[in-house]
Amino acid sequence: MAITDGRSIHAPRAIASAPPTDKPMAESLKELVLKEARAAGFDAARVATPAAAGTAIGEHLMQFLEEGRHGDMAWMAATAERRRHPLGLWPQARSIVMLGVSYAPEGDPLAPLADPARGVISCYARGKDYHDVIRSGLKRVARTLAEASGTEVKVFVDTAPLMEKPLGQAAGLGWQGKHTNLVSREFGSWLFLGAILTEAEIEPDAPEDDHCGSCSACLDVCPTQAFPAPYQLDARRCIAYLTIEHKGHIPAEFRRPIGNRVFGCDDCLAVCPWNKFAAAARETRLHALAANSAPPLAELLALDDAAFRRRFAGTPVKRTGRDRVVRNALIAAGNSQDKSLMPAIERLLADDSPLVRAMAVWALRRLAEPEAWERARRRLLPSESDAAVRTEWAGEALS
Repeated sequence: MAITDGRSIHAPRAIASAPPTDKPMAESLKELVLKEARAAGFDAARVATPAAAGTAIGEHLMQFLEEGRHGDMAWMAATAERRRHPLGLWPQARSIVMLGVSYAPEGDPLAPLADPARGVISCYARGKDYHDVIRSGLKRVARTLAEASGTEVKVFVDTAPLMEKPLGQAAGLGWQGKHTNLVSREFGSWLFLGAILTEAEIEPDAPEDDHCGSCSACLDVCPTQAFPAPYQLDARRCIAYLTIEHKGHIPAEFRRPIGNRVFGCDDCLAVCPWNKFAAAARETRLHALAANSAPPLAELLALDDAAFRRRFAGTPVKRTGRDRVVRNALIAAGNSQDKSLMPAIERLLADDSPLVRAMAVWALRRLAEPEAWERARRRLLPSESDAAVRTEWAGEALS
């Protein structure tokens, strides 16, 4: 049976439902769920009630949206009412099983930043698409739960309007750190989360306390100062948002701080002291693929749409699309000081995508001698119809 986020899994008709208030059933269900979760490859499993996270989820979300910190992620505002509380998705839910899979990298995830000729891809996107990896395990656990309880369950993996991180804290998987991501004492900042909502009543776990203390490493390391205060994120300044979610031109003030990051940013996650307890991920499908391990910028700049799709098939990078990834690679090229990339940049001055052309202009201006840049400007500016690209040629956006 194909199951997507939020799709129901029904109990077989032959299995009678036990009363949801039957405590022995609740305890045996929990033992069964935890056992099945381990067998399905999950590294962590805890249970929360829908009410455990309280009203704070909705209050923080609405403040985030009212201040416009979601940028152009309009889907967050569109699903705000359902996102405010898990019962907004499914009023019949009695328990929430929160599951985690570690994707902790081997070695220092920030080491590729030292090689400006290569593009840095966020750790979560270096392997196979985690949605597919987690969903298969969730479906296995959910089916077992549905069969044992005789109740309906629903599966959620990231793309549905469910606030996984506050629920992860409520269930005791970890706590939301000052960088707003979940931190685990066992797995550091490297947990993918999935959730199973069920009509069955399962004994909940205690929530996790905040163990950040006075540490501010994640706030201090941010290249674009995306945290206006501890536990607050302005996505509009976040490199992960800018390089993955943002569909438009990246503001000039953020281009140099982006460095050679071409898909996401791990800085605030990687510096967390709790990572010292995190062993490398067990799930081999989440291990970095060769194509995603700091690819040379020259290779990324040469990608057309077909080549991009082949190279990043089955990975999170593919969803962002060729134009945005090449846009990001051009910013990295402009920051590289590597003049050998100029021929590739010059070819992209005539690309079909305005996103690509604009950043090709910016990168060329960063690397070319003034006379060469001026010759290119005189040749191409008169025929340029896109306002943003014309602005780049005028030099008004260079930062």
